[in-house]
Amino acid sequence: MFDNKKPVKLTKQEIILKGTIISIIITIPSLVTFAIVWIFFNDVILGVILGALIHSIAMIFSLKISKKLLIKT
Repeated sequence: MFDNKKPVKLTKQEIILKGTIISIIITIPSLVTFAIVWIFFNDVILGVILGALIHSIAMIFSLKISKKLLIKT
């Protein structure tokens, strides 16, 4: 009835690699948005606001991505 198998643990290298991938997914879109808005509109405040908005959206998606990447069956 019950399966008493221990879950397979991730190695440190797998955790570091997958954490790096998730951090890139979170960081790159917000930095690109900030740079594009700053260069084209020459407005730092608007770039910061839009970069923070994109960063928040990426953080929401990273939760879903991390659940798929970090769970080992």
